[in-house]
Amino acid sequence: MFENKKIVIFDMDGTLIDSVGMWNQVDQRLICALGGNALSTAELQEQRDRILRKFNKEVNPYWEYCNYLCEKYHATFSADKIFELRYKVAADFLVNTIDYKTGADRVVKKLKDAGLTLIIASTTRKANMDIYRTQNKNIMQKANLDHYFTKIFTKEDAKKIKPDPEIHFRILREFHVSPEECIIFEDSLVGMEAAQNADIDAAVIYDRYSDSEREQINRIADYRFDNYDELYKIVVKEFS
Repeated sequence: MFENKKIVIFDMDGTLIDSVGMWNQVDQRLICALGGNALSTAELQEQRDRILRKFNKEVNPYWEYCNYLCEKYHATFSADKIFELRYKVAADFLVNTIDYKTGADRVVKKLKDAGLTLIIASTTRKANMDIYRTQNKNIMQKANLDHYFTKIFTKEDAKKIKPDPEIHFRILREFHVSPEECIIFEDSLVGMEAAQNADIDAAVIYDRYSDSEREQINRIADYRFDNYDELYKIVVKEFS
């Protein structure tokens, strides 16, 4: 799996950290605050993914998502205000609740010790990533991002977000590597499609919030893991 690999690229939300459910909670609160009816987790997830995919080439797809909510629920205030409110609701979660997925930090440390270059390529906002880097004690104490990852790319680093492969092409250029020398870990369909579009091997880390797209994800994935314990066994075997 890691033979001839030099670069390991991780997605953040839903892959390294258990955060997708948090955004569902945030959006549920936001929709209720706008006067809408509560949606099921699956409906929330599908709605957000659909809008982000539709506007993935816009300057700020997440603002477009907030604008969609503004129009759908006939909000009395602007999309800018909804965008601001969304991240105010999320602030406490980002600092105190978000954590690595079970065993993810152990895999990160083992791969780093094996001499591989670790990179994060995420559609997470830089402001959120900075919180994970400097304020979130769960992440900082287990495997500090700045120590283990050579480079962290966020939403602001690419004009087009996943499934467009722009960020992966940038990694190939900056680190002077071929697609064959990289492997990507993702949890979502858009992430897997971005890897496929860059012609880079991709492994899926199971996340229940992507169950509605499971069949399509598994069709694309070169490797599939239900959890990080499974992956850790492979890492130990290959680098022992």
